[in-house]
Amino acid sequence: MVQDSLAGVKVLDLSQYIPGPFATLLLADLGAEVVKVEPPQGDPMAAFEPCDGDGISPYYKAVNAGKTVVRLDLKTVEGKAAFERLVVRADVLLESFRPGVMERLGFGPDHLRALNPGLVHCALSGFGQTGPWRLRAGHDITYMALAGVLGLNGPAAQPPHMPFPPVADHVSALGAVTAVLGALLRKARTGQGATLDVSIFESALHLNYQALLLASRGGGPDREADLLNGGAACYRAYRCADGGFLAVGALEPKFWHAFCNAVGRPEWVARQAEPLPQTSLIEDVAAALETRPLGHWTHLLENVDCCVEPVLTPAEALAQPHVQDRCLAAGGPGGLDLRFPAWSDSRPPAPRKSYREENFETVIALWQ
Repeated sequence: MVQDSLAGVKVLDLSQYIPGPFATLLLADLGAEVVKVEPPQGDPMAAFEPCDGDGISPYYKAVNAGKTVVRLDLKTVEGKAAFERLVVRADVLLESFRPGVMERLGFGPDHLRALNPGLVHCALSGFGQTGPWRLRAGHDITYMALAGVLGLNGPAAQPPHMPFPPVADHVSALGAVTAVLGALLRKARTGQGATLDVSIFESALHLNYQALLLASRGGGPDREADLLNGGAACYRAYRCADGGFLAVGALEPKFWHAFCNAVGRPEWVARQAEPLPQTSLIEDVAAALETRPLGHWTHLLENVDCCVEPVLTPAEALAQPHVQDRCLAAGGPGGLDLRFPAWSDSRPPAPRKSYREENFETVIALWQ
């Protein structure tokens, strides 16, 4: 199974909040043994509201599922010595400090290589280890703003909409996992470790390749003006009579043709090629769809091959038969286990175990 791909790989996780822990969650899903090293006071994310009766945030439980948590004070001699013992045994170290922090703690790249030449060290930071922004603080909204992503979302006449879930945080985690897996493949061939520098901002920039490509040619999409960000009538969300929303993704002519005929507006078919932004056509579609409740349109279009779906709430999404049939969601850490989104050899993803806290000596014994 894909969940056994990294069996035997030992991962040290020095990260907090979302990007790093989500990256190591995926490594754990692939079978790696992840030990999360937290400071004596723990990961601040554990206190994110809403907290459960035990005072621990379900978000923390979910993103750290399957890991072993140990607390060390890396500012003390004892803590440094203990951490060195873990580094010697590890295959991967992922940390999310600002540049310079690892060096101040005594674990710069040279010392890490001396301890373990085969170590894959991934530094996941806001802006990378070099450059004029390297020490700048940030969060998902600011990374997205600087990468030119935030300004492309939402109605043109209003402030940009904040994408949710945090896109830059999670795409940087995926980038970190990809880099780590590549480094592990090289290590298997050569025995050589790696020092990886992954940036949350640059991950968002990389994700925005379509808009940046146009900008490099002197153009670039404005909000609600491009094919994929609200400028096309065939690709946007519309309000229905009851306040629900319908997502229309009928990009291909065959889908648009089927949609127009199903809703009784065959005259719209030829208008798909109107110049962007298609303000007039959008207004016509919006006026028509607002005459009936969402349920009417979903029932009408249920068996029409046109890429049109209702905009669901999270609770409605979880209740969909397809989600249940694919074994993607069940009770688990934090109250819900959203499992690794890949089947392997015709088998669904395995359930995750809850994280567990252990003392240092127990962890070292497990990693002998």
